[in-house]
Amino acid sequence: MIISIGGEMLLKPPTYLVKGVLRTPVGISVTVKRRKAYNPSFFSNSTFFHNHFNPRLCSSDGMGEVYVNPHQDFDMINDASSNVALFVRMLGLDHDLLDREQAVIALSKYSLGGKQCVDTILQFRGSVNLTVNLLRSESNAACEAAAGLLRMISSVDIYRDLVADSGAVEEIYAVLRRSSLSSDVMEQGLCTLWNLSVDEKHRNKIANSDFLPLLIKFLEYEEVQVKEAAGGILANLALTASNHNNMIEAGVIPKLAMLLKNEAEGSKVIRNEATNALLELAKDEYSKILIMEEGLLLVPLVGAASYKSFKPPLYSWPSFPDGTKIEKTPKPSRFGASELLLGLNIEDNNVNIEEGKKNAMIGRTRQQFLARIGAIETEEENKSMGGLPSNPRFTLLPWIDGVARLVLILGLEDESAIARAADAIADASINEHMRVSFKEAGAINSLVKLINHPSDTVKLAVLRAIKRLSISDDVCQRLEEQNALYSLVDLLSNSEISKSLTRMVLDILTRILDPSKEMKSKFYNGPVNGSIKARSAASNAGLTGNENLKVASTTSLETVNVVDLLDSTVLSRLVDIMRTSSPDLQRKAASILEFASVIEPCMEKILSIDLETGLDAVLQQKTLNDTESEIDMQNPELYALEVEDAGYAISAASRLLARLLDFEQFCHIVNASHFTKLLRKVLKSDIPLYHKDWVAACLVKLSYLSGPNFDYNNPINLEVTLYETIPRLIEQMKTSYSREVEEASVVELNRITSEEVVNSTRAVAAGGGIFPLVKVLENGSERAVEAALAILYNLSMESENHAAIIAAGAVPILRRLVLAQGSHWMRALRLLRTLPT
Repeated sequence: MIISIGGEMLLKPPTYLVKGVLRTPVGISVTVKRRKAYNPSFFSNSTFFHNHFNPRLCSSDGMGEVYVNPHQDFDMINDASSNVALFVRMLGLDHDLLDREQAVIALSKYSLGGKQCVDTILQFRGSVNLTVNLLRSESNAACEAAAGLLRMISSVDIYRDLVADSGAVEEIYAVLRRSSLSSDVMEQGLCTLWNLSVDEKHRNKIANSDFLPLLIKFLEYEEVQVKEAAGGILANLALTASNHNNMIEAGVIPKLAMLLKNEAEGSKVIRNEATNALLELAKDEYSKILIMEEGLLLVPLVGAASYKSFKPPLYSWPSFPDGTKIEKTPKPSRFGASELLLGLNIEDNNVNIEEGKKNAMIGRTRQQFLARIGAIETEEENKSMGGLPSNPRFTLLPWIDGVARLVLILGLEDESAIARAADAIADASINEHMRVSFKEAGAINSLVKLINHPSDTVKLAVLRAIKRLSISDDVCQRLEEQNALYSLVDLLSNSEISKSLTRMVLDILTRILDPSKEMKSKFYNGPVNGSIKARSAASNAGLTGNENLKVASTTSLETVNVVDLLDSTVLSRLVDIMRTSSPDLQRKAASILEFASVIEPCMEKILSIDLETGLDAVLQQKTLNDTESEIDMQNPELYALEVEDAGYAISAASRLLARLLDFEQFCHIVNASHFTKLLRKVLKSDIPLYHKDWVAACLVKLSYLSGPNFDYNNPINLEVTLYETIPRLIEQMKTSYSREVEEASVVELNRITSEEVVNSTRAVAAGGGIFPLVKVLENGSERAVEAALAILYNLSMESENHAAIIAAGAVPILRRLVLAQGSHWMRALRLLRTLPT
């Protein structure tokens, strides 16, 4: 009999096609019908696949879907063995190639009958290997049939290892790399790999660096079935954590993200598989950031029941999502529908709302609409997500919808949902764009209201979100406007809160109450002028010109009065933190106290507390005092980190002490002698040089309080010069790219060594100053060379420095200076004569 299958090929019995009905060798009828791949309804009605066949691994040939008649006599299948044996024998290498190709096509059609048909084929040894061999056929029809047969065999769990061990993976690789290949062959080959990738032991064989770029290329293929299969393979490969690095390096994240960001209607299967793959990759923190950088946010699935507490806002005058209201236009609409049109005036073409506010309004509108109709999360969606092996409690949304969804969840009543949304906001705040987006969407307003939530879990998640968002100065300003400081300070004053909460509150307050921002005028000079605030809001809204659309603040908040905010209880709490906490918390507490010290009315409260005990504790760091500890020898990296943290805390405390010394009242009560001894010890310690600036400044100020005869044998100025000034000048010579800075450093160092030759030259040598000085001789300006020659000559008076000067390469440079007969050749000659050359 002659039929047309794939290409126009001659196919011998026992398979023939009559009016859309495929006849198998034993007379089993299966109806051929067009469909999308992977329709699970087929398998729910087929007894062949019941309890034996994985519905996710269903198969279809190039002609369409195959439905098996469930009412036929399945005992007839046993009679098919002899006919199947005939076709298996025809697969042998001793047969003609055309016969082999026809045989594999017939077996491929027969395998569509289900697991029992596959069992019948695999009764004959070597059938899989002979089928794999036919993947090398140049005929697309034969190659497609071979791949389709392997696809059906690999869809049965017990035969998957047999297919993988037969070399099918390598042969399919070779097929997919062909320059000219039909989409049907691609689909069958990729679906076979999709089936094999279900087992973890086969994924490493598939996830090699050569094949991953090819899979990513298939994601851009026009045929939907090919894209679905490629996406399914990648989703399965992502289930193995060891494959993540290879997948990320191959560039899989941008391609998968593009499938989800594309708003055009596409395949639901490929979107689901892309989501599954990205959710698995997102379990790694670095990968999560890469996914969010592509414009996708991880949004928790909190359950459809949680959204039942969502209450749509009743009619009110319109406002932006961040709470900024749109003022009513004084000029009514000529159509008499000013309120109905929400304050918009069609005559005004100058209204220009900035992009961030537009996106926030779009996202809010979408998510509130979905919540109102009950479609934001459905029970069916939650059940299906719960059945996946990947993370079942998250989904991925484009950032505009994701930001709006997270803000909406913050307004629900479910504590678990609120906490998860706050954690997601914290994770998503990876850059300024996202932080400002959350601010425009109204996240700050909701988070501030939740600071005093009775649940510690919610409170911790909310503070973590605010901490990450407060990196932005715009967010800090919004926090001030929303009275967040009162809630934060009230929370900090409670000494029973956990250390984690204390740390987060201090982080946020340190960013808002930052002394370097000159917050004195902003916080203490009385209420903010309403017109100034209105202008600021209008500027934020991006309005220009004489528009009819005006913006006003949603509240009548006044600027926070720090004198009332930072009362004696809070100040005492900060001092307790300085006395008992880690260096990191000590630094933050000292910074907040420094901010308060800038405001003169707060000084009375600061003087009333025992601040000296807090400063004393910070300046006596255990890491610096425990000189007998062997931690620096056993674990030098840990010791360096501890010294770094101690340096930050000491620098903050020294800066606070220097500010306090500007007030005469404090100078009368401070124990200048005690703090001078502590600071001198710190100055000689191993803390990094850039932390010693304020230590030196405090010592200089304290020296004036101590009188001219205090500790005459060890003058303060000399120690500051040796342990702070000279190392800082040497560091500038090493790191500066400016010739002017280099020259100024060398000239200043020459002045110091000229006044105090012995101690200062030893400090220069001990600080590693010889090598940068020799470098100045080669590349420096005339003035810098002259100063460097003078310093090196003083250093050469100590014979211990000769080896270092010669090792730095000074001799050939000095000889060139002498032979050049320049303005410094006599100094160079004198220095050259002192060296043992």
